Formats: sequence, C-alpha cells, structure tokens
Amino acid sequence: MKEATESLNFIEQIIEEDLAAGFPQEKLRFRFPPEPNGYLHIGHAASICLNFGLGETYNAPVNLRFDDTNPSKEEQEYVDAIKRDVAWMGFQWANVCYASDYFQQLHDWAVTLIKAGKAYVDGQSSEQMAAQKGTPTSPGTDSPHRNQSVEENLDLFARMKAGEFAPGSYVLRAKIDMASTNMHMRDPILYRIIKKSHHRTGSDWCIYPMYDWAHGESDYIEQVSHSLCTLEFKAHRELYDWYLDQIHDPSRLRPKQREFARRNLSYTVMSKRKLLELVQNKYVSGWDDPRMPTISGLRRRGYTPESIRKFSELSGISKRDNVTDVSLLEFCIREDLNKTATRVMAVLDPVKLVLTNYPKAQVEMLDAENNPEDPNSGTHQVPFSRELYIEREDFLESAGKNFFRLTLGAEVRLKSAYIIKAESVVKDAEGNILEIHATCDMDSKSGSGTEASTRKVKGTLHWVSIAHAIKAEVREYDRLFSDEAPDAHEDKNFLEFLNPNSLKVNKEAYLEPFLAHATTADKYQFQRLGYFVLDSDATADRLIFNKTVGLKDSWAKQQAPAAKPTAPAPKPQPNQGKKSALSEVQQISKKLTNLSGDKLEAARQDIIRYAAEISYEEIEPLFGTAAKKVGTRIGVMLVLGVLLKNGQERNAAVEAFIEAGKSDSDEMLKAEAEAIA
Repeated sequence: MKEATESLNFIEQIIEEDLAAGFPQEKLRFRFPPEPNGYLHIGHAASICLNFGLGETYNAPVNLRFDDTNPSKEEQEYVDAIKRDVAWMGFQWANVCYASDYFQQLHDWAVTLIKAGKAYVDGQSSEQMAAQKGTPTSPGTDSPHRNQSVEENLDLFARMKAGEFAPGSYVLRAKIDMASTNMHMRDPILYRIIKKSHHRTGSDWCIYPMYDWAHGESDYIEQVSHSLCTLEFKAHRELYDWYLDQIHDPSRLRPKQREFARRNLSYTVMSKRKLLELVQNKYVSGWDDPRMPTISGLRRRGYTPESIRKFSELSGISKRDNVTDVSLLEFCIREDLNKTATRVMAVLDPVKLVLTNYPKAQVEMLDAENNPEDPNSGTHQVPFSRELYIEREDFLESAGKNFFRLTLGAEVRLKSAYIIKAESVVKDAEGNILEIHATCDMDSKSGSGTEASTRKVKGTLHWVSIAHAIKAEVREYDRLFSDEAPDAHEDKNFLEFLNPNSLKVNKEAYLEPFLAHATTADKYQFQRLGYFVLDSDATADRLIFNKTVGLKDSWAKQQAPAAKPTAPAPKPQPNQGKKSALSEVQQISKKLTNLSGDKLEAARQDIIRYAAEISYEEIEPLFGTAAKKVGTRIGVMLVLGVLLKNGQERNAAVEAFIEAGKSDSDEMLKAEAEAIA
C-alpha cells in the first residue's frame, strides 16, 4: 500500500480503498489494451503510464493485450509498433495477450447465452435496428426476431460461423432491455459477420465479437482486477457488468471497470482516424513524421521516454476531459535535454567571417564543454582557424545599444575561443554581405588564464571553422496545426487548419566535425539554437538533423495579438528610477547560496516582502532559469509560495516548476519546493 502522506490520484484512491477493504494485494492485475489499428500517440501515453505505473507501484503484473476484434482495420504492423513503443517507454509487460486468443471461448459463451434465451440472431438491416432503438427519452421497440426459438437462433448462429451469409445480413444480439434508460443496454450486438483475413487467425473465423463483448470477458479470462478505461466507456460500464454476470464463477476474481479522462493535446488531433487520414493523404511523411503526436513521431523528433513519462505525471489523472497545452510537453523535454544533451556548434544561415590577424595556416584544437549542467560530462575538441562561419543574423553593420552581437567597431567573444572586433565587410554588387573582416585579440583565448581572457564583452557567438565544417540538412518543425483545437469546429474540416510552415528544410547547414559520427540515440544542443537529434533517414554521406524543441517557447510570442493603439505615455513619476520588486528579488537571490544563519533568514524575509509587489506574469518566465543558477530559482520559489498563498491558481507550469525543485540536488531549493508542493 502507498504511504498515506503521498498524494494519490482518484484511481490510486480506489485501489487503496479496495486494499483497505480486504482485497489481497497479490491479486492486483492490470492491462493496457490497445486496438492494433494505428500507432500509439501521446494520449495513449496516459494509459500506458497509468497501468504500468500501477504495476510498478504495487508490484503487480500488467498485460499488454491487443483488442484485435476487427480484422478490416487491424494489421501486424500496428502490433509491432505498439510493442516497440511500450518497450521504448521503459515498461515491461507480464504477458502479451490478444482478444483473438479467446475467440473460441467467447463463441462458446455466446452459445450459452443463446441457450439461456439471452441472445438471438437478428436478420434486419442496420437502419431498421437503429430505428427500433428509440431515443434516450423514449423506449425502443422489440425486433421481430427477438422472441424466435432457441433452436432457430442456434442454427442461424452456426450458419453465420460457417460462412453461409453475407456481411451485414445477420448479427447476434444480447437480449437485455429495450426500454432501458441506458441506450447501450437495448439489445446490443455481440457478433457481426466480417469476411476479412485476420492478422493472427487468418480465415478461421468470419464472425467477430464486438468490443464490448470481448472487453470484459477478456479481463475476466486474464483475471484483471481493475479495468481502467477512458471516460467514453463510462456509459458502457452497466453492459460490462451485465456480460460478466452471465459468465462469472463466484470462486474467481471479478474485474471492475473504472474510467479516467482521455488526454488531449493542443495544436494537434488525437483521433486515429484523422491521423490515418494525414498519413494516407500524404500531409505528413508517415506515422513517425516528427510533427505527429504519435510516440514514434515524438521519438524520431528527439523526445525521450523520461520526458513523456514526466509529462504524464505532471498532466495527472482526471475525471473530466480537458486539453493539455503542448507547451507543457515541450517544457518536459527541455528540462530533460538540458541535463543530458551534449553542447555543440552548428551554423544554419552562414556568413563568412575572416580573422585578418590570425595566422593563415594555423589550426587550433579548442576544448569545448560537453554539458555545463553535468560536471562529469567532460569535453570535446573543436577546430578553430582563420576563416569561420557565423550566423548571418548575428551581424549588423550598425546597430542600436540593445544589439549585443557583432557589429562594426564592437567586440564579442567566439564561444570557447577568442574576443574579436569587426572592422569591415565585403559586399557583392547588390549590396549583400559576403564576408565580415575582424581582428582577433590573440591574448583573450578562453580558459588561458590571461588578463585578456577574463575581459567581459556583452555577446558570445557560436561558429564553425569553414575548413573543417561538415555540411548537413536540418529540419525545423513547428506546430502541425495553426489552431489550438483543429477538430473542434463543427463547420470546418480539421485539415483547413494545417500549418503550411510546420516544416522548414535547410540543406545548407554547417556543423562542427564532432557531429560526423552522431547516432539517432545521441541528443545535442546546437548552442543558442535549440535541441537536435539525428534523423532516421540520415546516412554516413547525408547527415540529417531534426529540431526537437527550441531553447525557449517562441510560439506564444508569435501568436500574441497585435498591440492595440495606446494613449501617450504618462510623464515619469519621481520613483520610476527605483528598481522593481522583481529586480530586487533577483539581486538578493544571487547571493542566497553564499549565506547562512541570520543573514540567510533575513534575505528570505526580504524576498517574501518584495513578493507582495510581484505578479505571476513576471515570474513565470523565470521558471526556465538554468539549473546552475540555484539562487535565482530559490528566490522564484519563495515568490511563488507567496502568490499561491494569496490565491494564485496551480497551473501546469507551476506544478512543473515545483516538481523540478523537489527533485533538485540543492537542499535549500528542494526544501522550499516541498514547502509549497
């Protein structure tokens, strides 16, 4: 049993209540039951993490069961993909099961129902049966076949099984209650005729059980204790229980169905039918297109199992359907890759930089830090020479005081290398810049220990040596849809909201040579650009990198509404030169980790006092503060604590920031996070 102090979701509470009431823990058993008619997506990850997570928590077996009851839509390709995705997520199933394993048993139970007068064969059309079903406020009417003899029903069902009838000509229905207030109880279909080859049983069967019939009975055969379904099956629970009533042996465990909310994600679709439409009509390159919300697509884009499991944890298990903002998923992968990705340099839009005073034939091998967040990550070497590429956007001939990159007459540092100063440019006949000429302070080499190496300049640029750079294709991805809920418009097709700029292919990117031997398992941060991973299409002669996510969330900024005209700015007030409360907190926070005793407590109280003047909108951008800036993160946590105490809502970003603090190695930050968790 879980410790009482832990926060439980409502499913865990149900299980704990069952255990407290005497249910033996050794009889707990769960299952993840996908239908193999498509690839798993991020919504399925909620069910995967819930069921397999419960298995880990309670040391209980979890079956991977394929509900393969419709051969017209199911394929072995999907079975293989689902196994691959669940294993990649880091989970291990107890048994691989198939509803098709139980076809004979399900058939035999159906025959038992017929013999008991609880099922009958109906030869009406689907339209006739639908018309007889009634409405939620009016009862249905009996089928003319409802009271035909047991012998006739057994004969017709046997002939259905023998393949004598065409698809759609007959169905087997349960005989329950055509006046039930639950429409699912009005003589539901148990079996229909489908003359398609099954991916496992071939042509052995031409009648197939409906999902509702196979679902609960499969749970019963496998002795699943808690059958966890999404909310759309809540109305089916009465039927689930009725079916079990017909076959349950009191000496055996009886499963119970409980429901939780489906996970939806903004700026995409979760319907497998719609995802299949995207694939079949070539709107995407396949189920594993990095823009797709499929687990295989996310994997190819560079997402990690840890980030998806963290996303599922932070999203939680709910009783109401809701839409989770995709920015939370992106936050989780940024947090994970920030701690693990190797830092490298790549230039995506190159312009030539010539260091005029650097020796022409000289090449230096400079040490570059692999990951500043991991002191044990080591270094790798990067070649430096007279002629380099830098990003075109990192240079302006003349710029204002807020431009901290390279401009004529100004200095910047080249990452892990030297301080340089731009002196002149070379242009073509149309005025386009072909080359930037600069001088290099040869005494300012990073890490050399010279006085010049410690000089502070406002900007640091990434670069690659032209002579040593390797050319690559870089694919940058954006949201697949431009609308937050593309399939929520009754009057429009979801395809109308496809984002025409969701893929940008750059075939002229230049990378440092360290990346020549990258594998699809390696994760990289292209410094100042974002996180990238080698694509599965890449070869030794054709490197292709996918952008996983940017260093910051740029989408919200792009989608912000245009600023409305404003009134003339008010005249400065006497206290406008005073530092803002947030600036004061940031200043104090920088020193927190160097304080102790009374001085530390005084600093904490100062931050708490200033917090009363700070809004949530001001601190939320600081949730992404680098892990090594522990003091700032502690200060933000203290401010957040005050805001929460004063009624600030706990949204996904808040929970994610608190969780990150709780798992941090710094004891002070961990303590402040746990205090407000």
